[in-house]
Amino acid sequence: MPPEPIQRVSRLAPLPEIYAGIDAVAAPVAAREVEVSQAYGRILAADASVAASVPRRPLALRDGFAVDSERVSDAGPYAPVPLEPPPAWVECGDPMPDGSDAVLAPDAVTLAGGMAEAHGAAAPGDHVLPAGADAEAGRVLRRAGERLRAADLAALRAAGVARVAVREPRVRVIAIHPGIDEANDIVGALLARAIDREGGLAPPAPAADARAWERGLAGGDCDAVVAIGGTGMGARDASVATLARIGRVDVHGMGIRPGDSAALGTIGTRPVLLLPGRFDAALAAWLLVGRRLLARLAGSRSDDPAAAVTLARKIASPIGLAEVVPVGYGEGGVEPLASGYFPAQALTRAAGWIFVPPESEGFAEGTTVGLRPLP
Repeated sequence: MPPEPIQRVSRLAPLPEIYAGIDAVAAPVAAREVEVSQAYGRILAADASVAASVPRRPLALRDGFAVDSERVSDAGPYAPVPLEPPPAWVECGDPMPDGSDAVLAPDAVTLAGGMAEAHGAAAPGDHVLPAGADAEAGRVLRRAGERLRAADLAALRAAGVARVAVREPRVRVIAIHPGIDEANDIVGALLARAIDREGGLAPPAPAADARAWERGLAGGDCDAVVAIGGTGMGARDASVATLARIGRVDVHGMGIRPGDSAALGTIGTRPVLLLPGRFDAALAAWLLVGRRLLARLAGSRSDDPAAAVTLARKIASPIGLAEVVPVGYGEGGVEPLASGYFPAQALTRAAGWIFVPPESEGFAEGTTVGLRPLP
């Protein structure tokens, strides 16, 4: 006979209830200012804007001669226009000289004996970046709650923004499965990378025994704890019981597939998410629940947009459970690679994952669905 379980899953909380629980226990962390160059992937805590117009005066967009376009409006190869005095030479990025509003190409002007002639016409603004074209004074470039991409960092620096306010939730990731050591902690390493990608800070902690992970739960140098393992009903599963002893368990058992033994609670005011030790179950629970917790702590109001794709083969899902289904590209669209359990070979072939809401029994072939990225 199986051993008497130490802890039991008595019900599976529906996803809206879980999300409401997260919103109740997790608030955005305090903001801090960082150099723009150090803000990749972080969530803005305040709008990033410019105080003055950029550029402050018109700039040349190419190498050539700065001219008054009105003077050369009729110039051409057979009707050169003399330019007196000779036009100033500018290079890309130089401020435009007073009295000029266009840049002629180097071969459109000839210089001989101190005289200059234009052999090409120009219209106002040709090859000129107007003042304020990059950003008008007071213009918001990225809004609070948005994640900063590499292109955003380059644009902000080009606009003269040196520092931004961000939120960086510190999440302690602890592996507590008795059979997992630090070298073999594949789930902890995956989650640490996923947290970093979505704006948090999560150096993976060494695998812990029961007492060590209990100390890790109680530690005050983090904003949240994600513990992996011990959420089931086996003889050695005790993470939920431990959390109940030193803190509070709000949810044990979630209406998600896989990952239904996951739990959510708090120690003091610190949220604690307990994930199953099984790799695929931990991954699915992170995608459906952990990302919501991290977004709440980071004050994120945006999500990676799901790409619209067509199902080449139907997805069947049990009603009442929110499901993560990995899919790969096939002929005519994407097709499910696994359901309920994700073999390694399925994940390595996956182009992403599909969210099946709990009120759905799946999707028919030919349905347009949203493809979300894996960490």
